[in-house]
Amino acid sequence: MKALLIGEYREGKLLDSTYELFGFASQLGAESALLLVGSADQLPAFGGTLYLADAATCGEYNPDLHKKLVLEAVQKENPDYIVFVHSSYGWDLAPRVAASLKTAQVSEVTAIVPGGFEVGCCNAKMRRTVKPNSAKAVLTIQAGAFPVLQPGGTPQLQKLSAEGTAAVEFIGYEPAEPKDVDLARAEIIVSAGRGVGKKDNIPVIAALARALGGELGASRPVVDAEWVSHSHQVGTTGQTVSPKLYVACGISGAIQHLAGMKKSDFIIAINKDKDAPIGEVADVLVVADVMQFVPALTARLAR
Repeated sequence: MKALLIGEYREGKLLDSTYELFGFASQLGAESALLLVGSADQLPAFGGTLYLADAATCGEYNPDLHKKLVLEAVQKENPDYIVFVHSSYGWDLAPRVAASLKTAQVSEVTAIVPGGFEVGCCNAKMRRTVKPNSAKAVLTIQAGAFPVLQPGGTPQLQKLSAEGTAAVEFIGYEPAEPKDVDLARAEIIVSAGRGVGKKDNIPVIAALARALGGELGASRPVVDAEWVSHSHQVGTTGQTVSPKLYVACGISGAIQHLAGMKKSDFIIAINKDKDAPIGEVADVLVVADVMQFVPALTARLAR
């Protein structure tokens, strides 16, 4: 099985999401090649074939030229899967490639499961398994859904070029509103749910996060109530995370929240309800009042 991974290069830098593509390919068990429209000054440590086109010539994003580059690499590699990150770049380019190849496309893959790929549906309230019904398939993977993997090695470089006029002119990137925190990169996350009671109790959860050397997360009800900013939200309408440790404080476990954190390496849930849905994915369920247990745990960690 072979996968052609489409890396991302923005404003002179290789994006970290490129390494999530390697994590996906590793879980898939696929031999990988990488296509990057960027610069030879910044290449990933990767021992496979790397198709490189110069961003100074082809543009950081030019849908017509970049599609030509992907199709040329597909012709050389004959991969089973062409894989993008589900970003603004992948959203726009992946369907163009799929249409040109007359092949299936599966968007926003969150997991590899028996029989195919898991994706969200019904505004992320449900998950479904999709199996591409074609010899090749174009995929986009959800950011944060797969582990970061740096394979190591020296790439076998093959240079590509594309010429032509573009029907669409790329003007530039408009920065998104700055986030307080990037939870997708955090190794430890302590999240507050509606069960913490009120906004004044959020500092208690934040103190536990600091004691563990982690970041503060939150469920959607907490964000909707404006107890914390949206950048702390975990779930399908927030950030998808996979830290080494996830501590859920007073979170019942709505499906949208579970979909955003269930791939954490180790999950501890603190909840008064022993039958809360969060217990189904937790490695440890502590049946206790959050506002009694968390301060005691934080104090013990401090000692």
